[in-house]
This record gives sequence, C-alpha cells and structure tokens, in this order.
Amino acid sequence: MGILDGKRILVAGVTIDTSIGFATAKVAQEQGATVLISNFGRALNITRRIAKRLPAEPPVIELDVTDPEHLAALPDKLREHVDGLDGLVHSIAYGNPETILGGKFLDGPWEDVSNALHVSAYSLKSLAMACEPLMGPGSSVVGVTFDATVAWPGYDWMGVAKAALESTSRYLARDLGPKGIRCNLVSAGPLKTLAAKAIPGFEKFEEPWLDRAPLGWDPTNMEPTGRTIVGLLSDFFPGTTGEIVHVDGGYHAMGA
Repeated sequence: MGILDGKRILVAGVTIDTSIGFATAKVAQEQGATVLISNFGRALNITRRIAKRLPAEPPVIELDVTDPEHLAALPDKLREHVDGLDGLVHSIAYGNPETILGGKFLDGPWEDVSNALHVSAYSLKSLAMACEPLMGPGSSVVGVTFDATVAWPGYDWMGVAKAALESTSRYLARDLGPKGIRCNLVSAGPLKTLAAKAIPGFEKFEEPWLDRAPLGWDPTNMEPTGRTIVGLLSDFFPGTTGEIVHVDGGYHAMGA
C-alpha cells in the first residue's frame, strides 16, 4: 500500500533524471500513483528517453505551458490515458541566464523578464485551470519555489518570478479551495538541477547551506524534495492549502 494508491498525477516539467520532476514522478509511482509527465520542444525527445528510467514508463505529453492551444488541448490529451486527475505538479521555471541572471538585475530587459514571469509564475495558474476540468474535491496542486522572501546573489529576476509564483499559489488556494482543490508550494534548498547549472555563481548558494543547515544538505539528492511533494499530493494534508513547505535542511529557520 502506498500513500498515492489509485491517484492519477501529472508531473509537468520533467526533463532529465536529475530533475525535481523526475524524482517526484519516481516517488509517486513507488507510492502507487498512475503518473503522466510532460515537456515540449527539443526537450521532448529527451523526456521520452528519460521516461524509460522510471519504475514504469509513463505517458509523455507534449505541453508548452505558455501556448494557449496546448493548454486548451490538454484535458483531451489527459483523457486518452486517465479519466480524471488527483494531482498536478508544476516543476517549471525559466529565465534567460544571459540577460536576467548573474548580477543583471538592473539591466534585465522587460521582454526577457516578462517571459520569465510567464513561464515561472503565470503558468501555475494557466496549468491549474487547464487541468481543473479533470480535478475535484481532494485534488492537489503542488509547485516548486526557491525562498523568495530575500534577495539571493545572482538570482535577480528569477527571484522576482519566484515571488510572483508564491503569490499566485496563494490566490489559487483562495479560488480553488471552494472546489475542494488544494494548492501548495515546496521551497527546496539549492539543488544541482539542469536549471541550477544555468545560474551564474550557483556555488554561492551552496556554500552557506553546507555550513548552516542543521540537518545538513546534499545538493545532489532530489528525493527529499520529491517525497515532500508526494506527501502534499496525498490525502495526508486535507486541510492544508496556500502553504509553502521548506525542504532545505532547516536553513530557512537559522539566523547568523
């Protein structure tokens, strides 16, 4: 028996096997869920190959969360594989490292900033609403953030996008709550994902965590984050919505 037995879960944003999305899909399958995963563009073929490394190869759906036609077609694509959706995981973010990351906050052009906000924050709402026809009371939406309450070295406009994501999650919790749908975020510590490799000066994130996280921190281990997401997808948090759960070894709670 697993905590997701019988659940149908879409994990959006699985690229390679060192991603949070992949770790979540793996744990979800191990806990009994029927999992679907998505990606788009040139990354789609990579996702299809990576899907074979999961315990059970899941359907891979082409989905660009910034494309209205993709979003409109999503419910029918999902219905080809499942008759409903109990959980949705938003593991998606993007910011151009050449223009809006790595100390370029004051120079970041609006075109690239707006794209980062669209992909990394607004898409949580877009994706949730695209999936809402298949969801019902007890369903759960979970996104992934990186603590947006402070400014981080080199994170720049992606930090702003994460702040928008966190606010978007709260408003989704407000508006989906009456339908019995929960919306929460997991705030992970710095992990060596594909996205992290694109952040100039990422090592500045890692160093303080290794010194200050009371539980310690392994930036190569995605499983604790995946397990927490799966917990929020389960029925074990029926009264929790609009929350941000930290998976960072306790770093967020420490002072100097």
